[in-house]
Amino acid sequence: MQNGKQPLGVILGPTASGKTALGVQVAKRLGGQIVSADSMQVYQGLDIGSAKPTALEMGGIPHHLLDVATVDGPRFTVAEYQRRAREAIDSIHASGDYPIVVGGTGLYISAIISPLDFTQTAGDEALRTALSQQEAQEPGSLYRRLQQEDPDSARRLHPNDIKRIIRALEVKSITGKPIGSGFARATEEDCPYALSMIGLTMPRELLYARIEQRVEQMLEQGLLKEARRIWDMGLDRSLPSLQGLGYKQLFAYFAGEYTLEQAIEAIKRETRHFAKRQLTWFRRDPRISWLDITEYSEQQQLLEAACALLER
Repeated sequence: MQNGKQPLGVILGPTASGKTALGVQVAKRLGGQIVSADSMQVYQGLDIGSAKPTALEMGGIPHHLLDVATVDGPRFTVAEYQRRAREAIDSIHASGDYPIVVGGTGLYISAIISPLDFTQTAGDEALRTALSQQEAQEPGSLYRRLQQEDPDSARRLHPNDIKRIIRALEVKSITGKPIGSGFARATEEDCPYALSMIGLTMPRELLYARIEQRVEQMLEQGLLKEARRIWDMGLDRSLPSLQGLGYKQLFAYFAGEYTLEQAIEAIKRETRHFAKRQLTWFRRDPRISWLDITEYSEQQQLLEAACALLER
């Protein structure tokens, strides 16, 4: 315990950077348990497309915050994630193990390590309705407004992610501050934990090649069948749970809006864009120690470097 705070490790990075495998290896080495920080892995049934670790990939390490929501249930909010994640961290500490947050959803990670209380920002249903009507009348107008009022959130969100765009504008309207305000400026003193953070990075060309390979692997593993099963549930495609990369593009294919080839290319393209937004978010935080995976000839060397940083 440092300065009265319990330790917390964080392994983050863009999609396809190898966070999951490294997290399991670190947990085995340091006696840890993993808290997932992935906004799609919280949903039951979104397995292949969210790159949710299998039982084999977990390697016997307990994982928290997987499969805690249903795709057709109430919206799983950042406030709900924050509450459950901090409860999981407390439970891990109580067991004598080391909690390690692993994931690529920047807002989820910030919810854990920043002092913000998301429950203080109540909703404004009338404002949401008005914003929804505006978007229906003038598609794209809300994203353009977000670019002006909260450019950081605009870079993080996809222009078609209307529900989260509305929430960002709602928070800005109610509080006068961007939804992510305070995250980049947070210091070690602000964090409720004794924090050690590492980020995985690599040259962009390699990252994009890994993304292409991952998409192909997901398709081989049955992503099309998984997406079809969810599609056949007849759910509203605008549900937050159905905005995940892979699913959204294949739903467009099922609806006749894309050919399969176009859908696959869209998945790869949008995943590349997503990875770029992830890095933009993470690089605002000076507390992150970055590890370029190309500087380590073997996974064991990367593991040693990661453990050394997390044990500080």
